[in-house]
Amino acid sequence: MRFPKLSRSLRQLSTHVLAIALGVVLAVSTLQVLPSQAEPAPTITAGGTSELLIAQRQSPASAAISSTSFVTAAVNRVGSAVVRIDTERTIARRADPFLEDPFFRRFFGEGFSQQMPSEQLRGLGSGFIIDKSGLVLTNAHVVDKADKVTVRLKDGRTFEGKVQGIDEVTDLAVVKINAGNDLPVAPLGSSTNVQVGDWAIAVGNPLGFDNTVTLGIVSTLKRSSAQVGISDKRLDFIQTDAAINPGNSGGPLLNGQGEVIGINTAIRPDAMGIGFAIPIDKAKAIAAQLQRDGKVAHPYLGVQMLTLTPDLAKQNNTDPNSPIQIPEINGVFVMRVVPNSPAASAGIRRGDVILQVDGKAITSAEQLQNVVEDSRLGQVLQVKVQRGNQTQQLSVRTAELQNAS
Repeated sequence: MRFPKLSRSLRQLSTHVLAIALGVVLAVSTLQVLPSQAEPAPTITAGGTSELLIAQRQSPASAAISSTSFVTAAVNRVGSAVVRIDTERTIARRADPFLEDPFFRRFFGEGFSQQMPSEQLRGLGSGFIIDKSGLVLTNAHVVDKADKVTVRLKDGRTFEGKVQGIDEVTDLAVVKINAGNDLPVAPLGSSTNVQVGDWAIAVGNPLGFDNTVTLGIVSTLKRSSAQVGISDKRLDFIQTDAAINPGNSGGPLLNGQGEVIGINTAIRPDAMGIGFAIPIDKAKAIAAQLQRDGKVAHPYLGVQMLTLTPDLAKQNNTDPNSPIQIPEINGVFVMRVVPNSPAASAGIRRGDVILQVDGKAITSAEQLQNVVEDSRLGQVLQVKVQRGNQTQQLSVRTAELQNAS
């Protein structure tokens, strides 16, 4: 009777031994497999370099970070085409009536007042070369009324610049330098494809610090000149948080690929952390006209206007001190009509609300400005206005804007 019990005990012992042996085999196998799936243990090679560091540099995360950033690559692509523009303007000092006194002139001599020096105004801006022949694109306010324009390249060469054309309305100018036909050219991109959140790289000479680069993003698009606070311009700006300071004006705003998407303009000295750039697609069209004709003809109506909404009209109408009642509708309120302008000739009056142009609904001052800007000189526009409780259809023939101010 003991043999069956002994046999059963031996079978149980052999089962336990087999289980233990199988566990040992699996443990050893696991230890051999796991290292091959993970990073290799840090070992030092003959050259003293850790293999772990090499593996880390080759990992997907670290592969995205190269020794040269995309900003460096973008700036290297366009940097040599960015120029510094120095301007000089001579202003004759206003004669002091005291100097014209006969007694004073006898005392100091007749030629004393004529020897008084003139005042020299100096300016600084940026620009960039858009053609190998030496065409430089910049802001109009950088070179406007300058007696002398000096263009300095990044390599140190300087050339006298000749202003070929200025357009104050879009704040653009073209300057020509004679430096052969092998100049670096900035690659021009397209502002049409720019999106909010894209990288924005500003290059220029802010505050006299040459070859300065700042980085930001595109904050918003189509920021109208009226919103920016410069009603005498007709532009929709690219807004960016890349630092743009005086001296940056006229320099390029780049995308992440090093293509010019805008022209920096320091138009708001009080702006903190906000910069504006003229879209490059607009600049291309204006630059071509400036190169060909030296100026750009802009059609105009001759009204000072305000975007009208029902809420805005209601606020006005509930004010007991308001001098006029305004229709509580969407449109463009005419605040003033310029004398002898196309609008005045057509019969548009102060207090009118412009509702349509050529059958297209007008709901903002910026929209009306764009419609007029896109029209032809001398084109007759059919303008529907509301005057009091009545609507009228008026024909307005556009004319050329003579003075941006």
